[in-house]
Amino acid sequence: CEKDVLIDILTQRCNSQRLMIAEAYRDMYGRDLITDLKDNLSHHFKEVMVGLMYPPASYDAHELWHALKGADTEEKCLIDILASRSNMEIFQMKEAYLMQYNNDLQQDIDSETSGHFRDTLMNLAQGTRMEGYADPSTAAQDAMILWEACQRKTGEHKNMLQMILCNKSYQQLWMVFQEFQNISGQDIVDAINECYDGYFQELLVAIVLCVRDKPSYFAYRLYNAIHDFGFHNKTVIRILIARSEIDLMNIRRRYKERYGKSLFHDIKHFASGHYESALLAICAGDAEDY
Repeated sequence: CEKDVLIDILTQRCNSQRLMIAEAYRDMYGRDLITDLKDNLSHHFKEVMVGLMYPPASYDAHELWHALKGADTEEKCLIDILASRSNMEIFQMKEAYLMQYNNDLQQDIDSETSGHFRDTLMNLAQGTRMEGYADPSTAAQDAMILWEACQRKTGEHKNMLQMILCNKSYQQLWMVFQEFQNISGQDIVDAINECYDGYFQELLVAIVLCVRDKPSYFAYRLYNAIHDFGFHNKTVIRILIARSEIDLMNIRRRYKERYGKSLFHDIKHFASGHYESALLAICAGDAEDY
């Protein structure tokens, strides 16, 4: 079957090899491979095959554009991408967004979201997080600011909360979270969940979880998408493609450790046909993980 061949070729190559295939395809046939995939495939299988053909930054830009400009804003997509990407990934994503859609990502976030959720997304989209820097002498001070922000919940305190979570380095935040526990006797995720709600709360928690362990965060998101939302296809596809050459092996490991069944097993249980085959090919690994 041609679809089986397509799955084999596109899932067994890295992204740079797929881009070379697309270039050779254009040279040989004078046609655009992505356009032909869109015209000849359908449903979720098409989304997977087309998604694999984008460079990582272009894929993030594509997902953000549809999350912002679709019929309904997909806040969880915005959270997954912007809470987890490095400064360099955000810079490349913004460049790709501008090139592909002739729009400024931050302007679109500003116009399509609102409140402190918007402010936090805008901060993350600047890509100005400190990197590799940690100052133990200020960790307790930052932790106290976070604790007060959870107690008082004024607009000013929410701003300070998001400024610390969006701009301090991961190394610094590790120490801040430990100090927060010492000061309050409470884990910061529990405190945020108690004090805030809505997408603002979800975004803050996502940032904390990504600081602690990105593979665990994405394992949680995949489990959530598969089991709590009756297999939320867009989320499963997006995470598998976006993380396939970054940390998918670690995500699979965390998934098995945390939930008892492998990601491979759960996809096999809920998906079907060539769509299932494509997803399984992306997340395939050692036989004992199945």
